[in-house]
Amino acid sequence: MDDSWITFDIPSFLQNFWASTFDGLTFGAIYGLVALGYTLVYGVLNLINFAHSEVFIVGCFGIVFTLGALGFGPSAPNLSLIAIIGDLLIALVVGMLAAAAVAYLLERIAYRPLRRRNPPRLVFLITAIGASFAIQYTIFLFRGPNAEPARIMFTPTPVFDVFGTIIDNQQIIIVVAAVIMMVGVDQFIRRSRTGRGIRAVAQDPDTATLMGVNRDRIIVTTFIIGGLLAGAAALFYVMKIPSGVQYNGGFVLGIKAFAAAVLGGIGNVRGALLGGLLLGLIGNYGQVLLGNSQWTDVVAFVVLVLVLLVKPEGILGQSMGRTRA
Repeated sequence: MDDSWITFDIPSFLQNFWASTFDGLTFGAIYGLVALGYTLVYGVLNLINFAHSEVFIVGCFGIVFTLGALGFGPSAPNLSLIAIIGDLLIALVVGMLAAAAVAYLLERIAYRPLRRRNPPRLVFLITAIGASFAIQYTIFLFRGPNAEPARIMFTPTPVFDVFGTIIDNQQIIIVVAAVIMMVGVDQFIRRSRTGRGIRAVAQDPDTATLMGVNRDRIIVTTFIIGGLLAGAAALFYVMKIPSGVQYNGGFVLGIKAFAAAVLGGIGNVRGALLGGLLLGLIGNYGQVLLGNSQWTDVVAFVVLVLVLLVKPEGILGQSMGRTRA
């Protein structure tokens, strides 16, 4: 049996260290944005919303269709940088709104009727998995199994180099924008009135209701925030992987984002950012060190298991309800 595809190439790892680092941070930023949706819902409802990956993929389709409607593609005329940025912002808004709308409908149709019946937690989990497949195959019925071309017209341009590694504007935009969004969400949760309501419901929903907090409104707001962030992550994903978007394309990335939330400490907003960045780095380092891209996910999840064996609550394991401003 030929096992030449399995290597342990330290020289290659050292040579490509910085390239792997910045590429890993780029993917990690995308994981972190999607992970926020998992961690917000878990913090408020103690629910693992496995349908969140489909919220993300709906955002991807919204962006792809918008770019197509705006004329992006191989036959598109040459556009100025300002026009390209403007069209990307339009696509971003559409993707965020599409993902937020699906997240809202998911909460109203799938989860709210269950909450009123107070079923066992397992019922919520099964419902989340069922909703995930329902959204996935609804997309399949309308769009089929083939990938939708991304039609992105954003060619990465070198900006500067670090120890001989070129850093392009795409990497900078994705990482900086994702970090700004995550910091914004963190401050919103900590300092705004709605954020205080989210933390109150996360800590003690019954007492929060007695104190005048509208629990249903807080929960649906949490789903919408998660959907908006997933829609933003969708644009960055399409920019990074322009080969196309498929009906089931959110599954693997959703699993990685969930793993990132668990790694950082699910229920902790800052943990989602940290977990996403770490998972992106670990996966990239693993594929370079072991000489095969198929090891990316294996290494990332093995490290996740090892971390949880030592610290089961995650690296920043603190519930959202205990977050202090």
